[in-house]
Amino acid sequence: MAFRLLRGALSVLKWGLCAVGVMALVLTALIATPLERPPELRSVSDSRKGVDFSNLPPLERFQARDGTWLGFRHYAPSGPATGRGAVFIHGSSGSSGTTNHALTAALAARGVETWALDMRGHGGSGTRGDIGYLGQLEDDLVDFVAVIRKSAPDLPLTLIGHSAGGGFSLRVAATPIMQDMFVRTVLLAPYLGYDAPTNKPKSGGWANADIPRFLGLAALRKLGIDCCSQLPVLAFAVPPNAEKLLVSTYSDRLMRNFATRGYRIDLPNVTRPLTIFGGAEDEMMISDKYAETVQAVKPSVDVKVIEGTNHMGIVTNPKAISAIAEDVATRGAGQS
Repeated sequence: MAFRLLRGALSVLKWGLCAVGVMALVLTALIATPLERPPELRSVSDSRKGVDFSNLPPLERFQARDGTWLGFRHYAPSGPATGRGAVFIHGSSGSSGTTNHALTAALAARGVETWALDMRGHGGSGTRGDIGYLGQLEDDLVDFVAVIRKSAPDLPLTLIGHSAGGGFSLRVAATPIMQDMFVRTVLLAPYLGYDAPTNKPKSGGWANADIPRFLGLAALRKLGIDCCSQLPVLAFAVPPNAEKLLVSTYSDRLMRNFATRGYRIDLPNVTRPLTIFGGAEDEMMISDKYAETVQAVKPSVDVKVIEGTNHMGIVTNPKAISAIAEDVATRGAGQS
C-alpha cells in the first residue's frame, strides 16, 4: 500500500516537473522572440521640417528622488502674461526638443508660462527606452512640479499631453495624489490604450509590438516573476540614425507606464475638467471616434476635432496650434 502511494506521488511529481519544464521553455521562447522595427513613417519624420527651432530654450535639469538628473525646457511668457501655466508631456519616442516645440513656443507667446519635460527614458532623462519601475514616471512628475512650485507657488497649471503623452496625462488625471497638482488636463491626439476603438492597427504603421514577448512577460508576472521587464517590447518607425533625437524602442515597463491603465479605468476617476483635441486627418488615430468612446464613459469630456490636421500636425499645424493655445490661455479650471 505504502509502495503504491509512493509510486503515485512520484508520478505526480514527474508530470508536474514536466509541466513546469514545458512552461519554462514556452516562456523562454516567447521572451526570446526578436523585436522588429517598422519602416520609417514619413509623416512623422517630415513634421520636423516646418518647425523653427531658433528660439528653442536650453535644456535644464532637475534631480528626481532617485538621484537621476532629468531634462526639461522652460518657456517664459513672451506675450502678455495670462497668470496661467502649463506642463507639456511629449509623445512616444520624442522629447522636449522635438516637433512639439512649435506648440509650446506658441503657448508662451500667448502668455502661458510653459514647461516641457523630457520624460524618463527620453531625451536628456535617464536611460533611453527604459525606466526603473512601473510608477516611476508619476514619481518624476511629482518631483518636477515641486521644482516648478519653488518659483511659481500659486500658478494654476494645465497638464497637456500629446499621443502616448496624452495617454499618460489621462493616467495622471485619474490618480488621486496628482489630481490637485493640475487645474485641468488637455489631451492631444491621445493614445487611449490598446483596446480603444480610436486606434488604427499598429498606430498607422508607427509602432510595432512584440506580442509574444509581451504575453510571455505578462505570464511571468502572473506567476510572481518580474525579472525581465527591462526587455524591449515596442519599436517605433523612426528614421535610421535618429538616436540622438528619438527613442527607437520601449522596454516592457516603460511601455506600460507611459500610457493609460485603460481608458475605461481612468476616465471615471478624473475629477478635474478634461478636453481632447484630435486631428481629422490623423493617420494613427480614428479621431471621429474620440467623442463616442470617451463620452460613453464620462459624458463631461469636451472633444474637438480640427480639420486638415494629422497626428503630428496637432502640435505643428498653425490652425491647430492657434486653437489649442487659445484654449489653454483662456479657459479656466471651471470649464471642461
